Amino acid sequence: MTISAAARTATTKATAAIGTTTTSAAATTTTPTTAYNIANRLPGKSAKYEKLIKQPQMQSGLGRTSVTGTQTDADTDADVDAAAGAAAATVTATATVDATANCGNHFSKHFGNGNVYAPAAVSRSPATPPTDLHTHHITDRSMLLPPPTSTAATMEQHTSNGFLASGIVTYKAKTNGNNYDFNSTSSTSIGSSGNGCSGSNNGNGGASNISSFCNLIARRCYGINVRRCVYVLFAITVVSILYYTHYVGTDMVYGLIQRDTHPAPIINCRMMNSAGKHIRDASPAPDHRSEARLRIDPKVLVFVETTYSGLGRDIAELLVYNRIKYKLEVAGKSLPVLTNLDKGRYGVIVFENLDKYLNMDKWNRELLDKYCREYSVGIVGFVSPSEETLVGAQLRDFPLFIHTNLRLRDASLNPSSSVLRLTRAGETAWGALPGDDWAVFQHNHSTYEPVEWAQRNTQEYPADSVGQVQLPLTTVLQDRGQLDGIQRVLFGSSLRFWLHRLVFLDALSYLSHGQLSLSLERMILVDIDDIFVGEKGTRLRPDDVRALIATQRIISGMVPGFRFNLGFSGKYYHHGTREENLGDDFLLQNVQEFNWFSHMWKHQQPHLYDNLTLLMGEMQLNYAFAKEHNIPTSSGYSISPHHSGVYPAHELLYHAWKRVWNVKVTSTEEYPHLRPARLRRGFIHRNIMVLPRQTCGLFTHTMYIDRYPGGRDKLDESIQGGELFQTIVYNPINIFMTHMSNYGSDRLALYTFQSVIKFLQCWTNLKLASAPPIQLAEMYFRLHPEEVDPVWGNPCDDARHKKIWSKTKNCDSLPKFLVIGPQKTGTTALYTFLSMHGSVASNIPSPETFEEVQFFNGNNYYRGLDWYMDFFPSESLPNTSSPMPTSVGSPRFMFEKSATYFDGEAVPKRAHALLPHAKIVTILISPAKRAYSWYQHQRAHGDIIANNYSFYQVITASDSAPRALKDLRNRCLNPGKYAQHLEHWLAYYPAQQVHIIDGEQLRLNPIDVMNELQRFIKIQPQLDYSNHLRYDVKKGFYCQAVSEKRNKCLGKSKGRQYPAMDERSAKLLQRYYLNHNTALVKLLKKLGSRPIPQWLKDDLSTGT
Repeated sequence: MTISAAARTATTKATAAIGTTTTSAAATTTTPTTAYNIANRLPGKSAKYEKLIKQPQMQSGLGRTSVTGTQTDADTDADVDAAAGAAAATVTATATVDATANCGNHFSKHFGNGNVYAPAAVSRSPATPPTDLHTHHITDRSMLLPPPTSTAATMEQHTSNGFLASGIVTYKAKTNGNNYDFNSTSSTSIGSSGNGCSGSNNGNGGASNISSFCNLIARRCYGINVRRCVYVLFAITVVSILYYTHYVGTDMVYGLIQRDTHPAPIINCRMMNSAGKHIRDASPAPDHRSEARLRIDPKVLVFVETTYSGLGRDIAELLVYNRIKYKLEVAGKSLPVLTNLDKGRYGVIVFENLDKYLNMDKWNRELLDKYCREYSVGIVGFVSPSEETLVGAQLRDFPLFIHTNLRLRDASLNPSSSVLRLTRAGETAWGALPGDDWAVFQHNHSTYEPVEWAQRNTQEYPADSVGQVQLPLTTVLQDRGQLDGIQRVLFGSSLRFWLHRLVFLDALSYLSHGQLSLSLERMILVDIDDIFVGEKGTRLRPDDVRALIATQRIISGMVPGFRFNLGFSGKYYHHGTREENLGDDFLLQNVQEFNWFSHMWKHQQPHLYDNLTLLMGEMQLNYAFAKEHNIPTSSGYSISPHHSGVYPAHELLYHAWKRVWNVKVTSTEEYPHLRPARLRRGFIHRNIMVLPRQTCGLFTHTMYIDRYPGGRDKLDESIQGGELFQTIVYNPINIFMTHMSNYGSDRLALYTFQSVIKFLQCWTNLKLASAPPIQLAEMYFRLHPEEVDPVWGNPCDDARHKKIWSKTKNCDSLPKFLVIGPQKTGTTALYTFLSMHGSVASNIPSPETFEEVQFFNGNNYYRGLDWYMDFFPSESLPNTSSPMPTSVGSPRFMFEKSATYFDGEAVPKRAHALLPHAKIVTILISPAKRAYSWYQHQRAHGDIIANNYSFYQVITASDSAPRALKDLRNRCLNPGKYAQHLEHWLAYYPAQQVHIIDGEQLRLNPIDVMNELQRFIKIQPQLDYSNHLRYDVKKGFYCQAVSEKRNKCLGKSKGRQYPAMDERSAKLLQRYYLNHNTALVKLLKKLGSRPIPQWLKDDLSTGT
């Protein structure tokens, strides 16, 4: 008789649950605990459980089953414990149909989970006494064999010649959510005859086919208990894994743990289709430029509450990031000078706290408003948060009301706003907005128009939102200036919200009439460093390469010309697993799909090489690899591993790059420093253009989305308005550094760049494009010509720089102080006096400029830091000529004297970058006397112009005069503008590091001057110059006393007597330097503790 579908289903569920079930011949019932047992026994959603039921042979007419065997009850109990502890996915049980013996309980005890139960498909008469389970021994262990999983599941129950038999039934449990579906997947009915069993494939059942391997294991397990059998299987598994790992490869192991967790971009724009094109033809971004911009400078005046205020710092950083000039002023003080002749100095006025503008004193408020009206200058104001909550409070003198300390959500922009240019309206920034101190505006005048709206956060105010329609609240407001003639943009919150940063830049553009507009062109290049360098298991496989190509095609549809830029170190080609090596091959089969650039052959750091030939040899190996595999070698672009040798510059690297690869462009994230990223810049050195490189938040160890620092939310935050998004917005040229490992595993780089580009298209009007590195470099330096010249910093002040700097260099040899001049003030005499001190040493003389290196001005600076440091050996040489002899290795105060530094325009900045802690020493004499002395110096050295023009003709030469004459005029007059040049130095060095020497006192009383200088430099021990300096009557100045009767004086060119200056020239110079000398007096008084020199007093009294 065939079991009905309902009974079969009930039987299946009961057996799989290993629950307690009672059945009769007519019907089958299941206890209510079945579902509970199933749920508790399933370990997870992906679990798959199988139960095999097989009936052993039984003899008809006997009251019990006829069995033989050797397994004891002790073995049985041990097997029960082992089976229960292993929690195996496949559980085997046998259902017997002996009406007089409950063999189901026996097999459940031995091979189940320890529960005793009756088979669901068998009915037992209550009158039949149970069989003693402990009298049974097991002969048939074939119940341990795994069932075939491909046969149809049936279950038959019938009688034949007095025999009752049941077949093998396998049950699998699959989960979908919290619902479990148990289905019978295989079954065989075994017909019994007098001599044994015979199988058939008819409707009554089919024979079970078991694989030969499983039969072998079953035979080996015969006579062995289940625990030992499990141990044997486990040992075979471990040995197999170790064998494949060692001899075949690790692909199998990695395949076992590989997860399909590749995140898919989730950026959806209502205004864009799947191809990244706007649904409606978007109108071009408005052009804010007007003629009014011609009357103002592109500079922002920022009023802050304090120099340390948070919002003020954010505003300043945002302006620096976008290279917008600004001036910071503390509100409440007097206004700075607002005009320069007939032009306004500032294009926009920004108030960190709007209250400071509204409550400004009447005089300053009227003055500022008048400036804004006359020069069409706009105002940006931020409502500052406060503890007091305002409800409908009116702003002073404006028909405008605000509500403060609100929590908002879901920001959107006004598509009709004329302020928006960079920012695109049409989307909504869903979710809670940062902060709980938002202010919103209410107005009743047509001069006001919302720029940004938001909704009240109903989750924070649930009671207020019941049954009400939430109206949009104005969070950014435009004032068109119809009331008082001044245009304004007011913000209800700070720059914490990423959208406010974009609107703020648009406000600067709009209010400055386009003078502060940013270009909407953005170039993007993505470098993939080390495409062949990586540990096994982290490298690219063929599927990863296919995904790389597919994503590149998607991005190129949004960014014209986009191609990934692959960097290679050929030594590590084919250093992965078998599948990863196939990935390497697949890359090279598609070499034409990408751009390529070189690293080093073995990924070495170039700064470790001190031999040019060896360095070039490593590069040539990589070059040969490229040629062998048809990789292009003409990109003119290369990246040094870890940015080694690029900055700080290792000169050998630049030479080798030129000779082997003809490199024209490189990039680094280390110039001038890694952080802050907004200050990264470019430069040109040895005719190689160095571009700033950006990071995207992905590093070599960020391979899996669930292991990303901060989780996926943190990465998405960077993409959706965060750091990565803003990096592209603020930088016209973007070169991103990524690593090969970011494109395998979870392929985070593909997700990141596809998402951020889509987000940029949603929220901005930026025009994205890509180009090869050489093109990008040429564009960059056209945009920023001021960055062509490098600024060499001190490698020892940055731990990252020190790691990638030559080990043969030592910062201790750099100068501790500089004598900066100006010329013809006594700098050579000071140099001589300092050299007399045993603890003081200067640079090695230059064959071209003698004791002066003249590094920070002129072409010597472009020779690089290595060239400069060669003048300062790291090992101190003994000073045997000094009155204070020193030994080798004794500490020395190194210094440099170059008199041309004083008035060099770029010198203070360059000197401070390399020597920020150095002391600055300058000597001042009468500027008129200094100018005349320089003229006579040039005549003595045979200068043609000086010998053909009188001094008066030189100092009165017009701008239309011959160039040589103008150059001599400038060298005579410009250095004497002392206050102007000192201010320039004081902009970089604090007053405590600047020492001003009166040149007349140095000539008349050098002993006191030198003693004071020693105290300033803090030289120990001090030299008593009274025993070593003596006035020389013939020379007319002090010289070094070599012995009691002999002096060692400067050469014939020093201390030369000149004819007196003509009276006409003297009066002209007194008038010329009057304002400069007056400024110098004010500066010296401001600095304090600096007496006014007598020559300065005389020049001022004569000039008046």
